[in-house]
Amino acid sequence: MLKVIFDTDPGVDDAMALLYLHRHPGIDLIGVTTVFGNAPIEITTRNAQFLHQKWKIEAPIAKGAGKAYDDGRDAAHFAPVVHGEDGLGNIGVPLDIDHPLDERSAAQFIIDTVKADPGNVTLVAVGRMTNLALALKADPEIAALVKEVVIMGGAFDVNGNVTPAAEANIHGDPEAADVVFTAPWKVTIIGLDVTLKTTMSADYLAKMVEAGPAELKLLSDLSQYYIDFYRQRVGLDGMALHDSCACVYLTEPHLFEVTTGPVRVVCGGLADGKTIQAPDHGRKYIGSAWDGVPSQIVCNGIQPEAVLEAIRAVLVEGRAP
Repeated sequence: MLKVIFDTDPGVDDAMALLYLHRHPGIDLIGVTTVFGNAPIEITTRNAQFLHQKWKIEAPIAKGAGKAYDDGRDAAHFAPVVHGEDGLGNIGVPLDIDHPLDERSAAQFIIDTVKADPGNVTLVAVGRMTNLALALKADPEIAALVKEVVIMGGAFDVNGNVTPAAEANIHGDPEAADVVFTAPWKVTIIGLDVTLKTTMSADYLAKMVEAGPAELKLLSDLSQYYIDFYRQRVGLDGMALHDSCACVYLTEPHLFEVTTGPVRVVCGGLADGKTIQAPDHGRKYIGSAWDGVPSQIVCNGIQPEAVLEAIRAVLVEGRAP
């Protein structure tokens, strides 16, 4: 079983990714940590509690960062136009959820869990990278103890979705992302280069609901606002499965093509939040900010239909594809 801590800012696509991790027979979801991003931290944490309660998820929840890693950065860039005012498609999430929270901060939960089981915990982060950066700052030794870090974020050979240069998760806290990408641990980055190629239509989702368990009805209800956003604002016939792609990579890495090389994040200025990889192969750059930075993995190719089928198999049938 693959032991996973899911760092998330629910968020509609976060909800699908959470259900994928919960239902996959090869994944042991050992913790969920919340972060600001798609909505303020109080709302993303409440949404995690709501989804845990509705889907009977037993993994503990630890509330995380509500502001950016750099105290001088304005973090109040939320996405109600994409995810709704309640962060879950305006389905009417109750203001108060009777579901327990771990007493530790998200960063401390990550540190304690990783140190209790060195070499066996994978971190999957699909919001701002703030909690991971704070964990590294508090205890740099955890970098050598984490099995792998898989993140959804970045845009390398495509435009961003917040500015032409930057993707939302990175743009929301570039300093944190740069800390995570330059730390001495294995990071795989699932960015817009592949997630925008992987869309699920309303009809595909409806057929999943018809064939699958009761949990999918809630997933469908909270996804409709998100689907409408992509239809009206982006011109897609369906919703992009950003966060679920990162989760599928955990179990089906053969469905992705990758490049390797150090990754840095532009922090400030016109291209704030832009992610740039210096490839391991090809031209060498001497005396740059990429010198001495660990090589990381960037996904630049994907098999969209196979990824959709992997998601369908897990969510509908509870089986690995």
